[in-house]
Amino acid sequence: QALDVTEQLDAGVRYLDLRIAHMLEGSEKNLHFVHMVYTTALVEDTLTEISEWLERHPREVVILACRNFEGLSEDLHEYLVACIKNIFGDMLCPRGELPTLRQLWSRGQQVIVSYEDESSLGRHCELWPGIPYWWGNTVKTEALIRYLETMKSCGRPGGLFVAGTNLTENLQYVLAHPSESLEKMTLPNLPRLSAWVREQRPGPGSRCTNVIAGDFIGADSFVGDVIALNQKLLWC
Repeated sequence: QALDVTEQLDAGVRYLDLRIAHMLEGSEKNLHFVHMVYTTALVEDTLTEISEWLERHPREVVILACRNFEGLSEDLHEYLVACIKNIFGDMLCPRGELPTLRQLWSRGQQVIVSYEDESSLGRHCELWPGIPYWWGNTVKTEALIRYLETMKSCGRPGGLFVAGTNLTENLQYVLAHPSESLEKMTLPNLPRLSAWVREQRPGPGSRCTNVIAGDFIGADSFVGDVIALNQKLLWC
């Protein structure tokens, strides 16, 4: 993303894909985010930034999807979960039936944490299972849309799930476009991806979407398009 986490939240993002890693040469407790390369931002600092934003916006709810966990030992998992509990406290919605927004508001809960580590789930009721993510793994926009439509035709998973409108560089693309970047590849294709988003329908139907994720938020109408989908619920 080109925006920092506060700018993403201000823009309307409510699902954050947090791929967490511990660098081998890093200090014992410093956890970073990783997406091909490590970020300079520390996980604890970013979680604190999210918490402070939520305190200023008490009726907003975010989903934090913690996954990948490159280089994390069991001790580091326990450290990370302790940070999550300490930073968010009573904002955390414990695992159970998915609540409505009104239920979350009445309880003062603003954070759902999905955590893709089975042993940690067994030890901490504050963590939800990993949320399925539909990842097309392709450089081609039409191939990504075909993949997402195929996944929709297979029926929705139980609970939360994510349709990822993310294009992905592969080795062949990188070798053929050495001066390009993921951003340069993605930006020209955002209008077509946004058009697909606008065609979706939320709700419990078998071909309905749930969470929709995208790259380079703020470069187009993505957030507004996702929010506008909720109007379709009123037309049913």
